[in-house]
Amino acid sequence: MKPRHKRFVLVGVGIAGLALSASLVLSAFQKNLVFFYTPSQVAANEAPIGKSFRIGGLVEKGSLKREADGVSVQFIVTDTAKSIPVVYKGILPDLFKEGKGVVTQGKIGPDGTFRAEEVLAKHDENYMPPAAQDALNQAHAKNAAQSVVATEKGK
Repeated sequence: MKPRHKRFVLVGVGIAGLALSASLVLSAFQKNLVFFYTPSQVAANEAPIGKSFRIGGLVEKGSLKREADGVSVQFIVTDTAKSIPVVYKGILPDLFKEGKGVVTQGKIGPDGTFRAEEVLAKHDENYMPPAAQDALNQAHAKNAAQSVVATEKGK
């Protein structure tokens, strides 16, 4: 084999190795990619079925129910427009409270209940993830617009 052919083989092997490593990195990235949805988006069937994603909003007041086993809980996450029931088995964060912000990661079940694998509570009084804050602002704007329309119809 001539030196020129050896170089072609080495370059070909190098390119194949680079392509293989790039495909492995992209595959790992795709498996770990988790999207964020609001309760309104989940209710509108915009969230993926059978895939893990995050849902965020506020824990509805009066919705927290603890099971007898001490680690299973049920609560409702809302963006003030729509609400999604959540089931979680595990220890809740210390900052988890009704009426406070929460982000949960898991999958939506066939019955419409979100089965959380992880629950994250917001860490101070002023911070909320930008996507969650935007969703709450949009929900408040929709509710305000609907109230104005209802008031005008009543006149």
